[in-house]
Amino acid sequence: MKTNQFISQNELDEQKRIALALSKEIEPRGLTFFVETFGCQMNVRDSETIKGWLCEIGYTEAEDKESADFILFNTCCVRDHAEKRLMGNIGALKELKDARPSTIIGVCGCMMQQEGVAKKLLKRFPHVSLVFGTNVLHRFPSMLQTVLNGERIAVTDRADDAIAEGLPKMRDNLRSAFVNIMYGCDNYCSYCIVPYVRGRERSRRPEDVKREIVSLVSSGISEITLLGQNVNSYGNDGSTGMHFADLLRYVSDVPGLRRIRFMSSHPKDLNDDVIRAIAEIPNVCHHVHLPVQSGNNEILKRMNRRYTREHYLSIVQRLREAVPDIEFTTDIIVGFPGETEEAFNDTMSLVKEVGFAAAFTFAYSPRQGTVAARMEDQISEPVKKQRLSALNTLQAEKTVENNEKYIGHVGEVLVEGCDCRGEATMLYGKYPNFKMVYFPGDPILLNRYVTVKVTKTNKNSLLGEMIHA
Repeated sequence: MKTNQFISQNELDEQKRIALALSKEIEPRGLTFFVETFGCQMNVRDSETIKGWLCEIGYTEAEDKESADFILFNTCCVRDHAEKRLMGNIGALKELKDARPSTIIGVCGCMMQQEGVAKKLLKRFPHVSLVFGTNVLHRFPSMLQTVLNGERIAVTDRADDAIAEGLPKMRDNLRSAFVNIMYGCDNYCSYCIVPYVRGRERSRRPEDVKREIVSLVSSGISEITLLGQNVNSYGNDGSTGMHFADLLRYVSDVPGLRRIRFMSSHPKDLNDDVIRAIAEIPNVCHHVHLPVQSGNNEILKRMNRRYTREHYLSIVQRLREAVPDIEFTTDIIVGFPGETEEAFNDTMSLVKEVGFAAAFTFAYSPRQGTVAARMEDQISEPVKKQRLSALNTLQAEKTVENNEKYIGHVGEVLVEGCDCRGEATMLYGKYPNFKMVYFPGDPILLNRYVTVKVTKTNKNSLLGEMIHA
């Protein structure tokens, strides 16, 4: 059995001591911070930890970058678009730094873990003082202390991929929360940089996961989303004594926990135990985000996805037999190296067959250091663009079809927000299976559960009326 490494309590106590010492200097000055997050839910969760540290250090959150004394970008490296957007944002802050030299500008996240990127960024942008990666969040106070002492630093070591428990958190959401159950990825899909920047898979101890959920529920949170690059491989390294289905059952009995979501699921590891858990556990939501990436077996093989089209469709069928109201969302890449027109048509036919509630679609973007970036038969940008447009048009049609079956449906909605732009205030929230519904109501119902009946459909959502609050 593998034993995962954990950051020692002594090291964490030292960081908290540094944070306390800094707060005596920072807090009286009324300094503020602004964190902008790019990328996935894992990045959002990392930003919650960074904000938690900043609050302990004595900063308060600013409304915008322009008024903040500390500005931090938490980066994503999955797509080229995110990288270009980040560079534009950093460059735009040079004038602000020139006008307010005391402003600290930092960059962190997945992109900084790529080989050589951190040092190149410091050289290209002299107004950036702090750069750090995904695996050193527990050392944030000491890193910030170094910068406050006038040094520019880049910290991107892996720290042996150890897990840090008990870090501070600042959560903006009062109704739901993300909870990491594992870190890293062992799948090495040929197009993906994530295993290289977030490291190998490490599962948290089940008791630590449950302890965090109990704390969240006691603070008023009633919906949690379990996070991992591949939640279905939780415990596969033998470090926890549990697999993912066991963990779902283990945390489901927390009093007051009304909804359990999870993402993402790798099709190769979604087994019958997980299907039974979704079907049998009352507070596990009937929604699975199941990235397919392609509907063609040859492309799936080139992607190193380790399942076939037929296997994917069998999972969908078994889940629908066990959980009739389940909804699927997915990720799809078009224009992967070697994708012929026939292969693309296989993806289109799979989308028609499954009928996804929604799909996150992307044109393939080469990432330096991955196997796919070195493949021959790269697809031209015009072809990628044309295929992506065709896929999006098809998925839009399938989303409308999916929505229409909900007319007359009555179910429980957790109110997430309100839209006050029209004549009537419209509240919105999701059914347990992730379908979004808008309905007239009073903003006082925010963060509460209400019963809503669907009366008609919109392009991407449902419209309804409240039956009971």
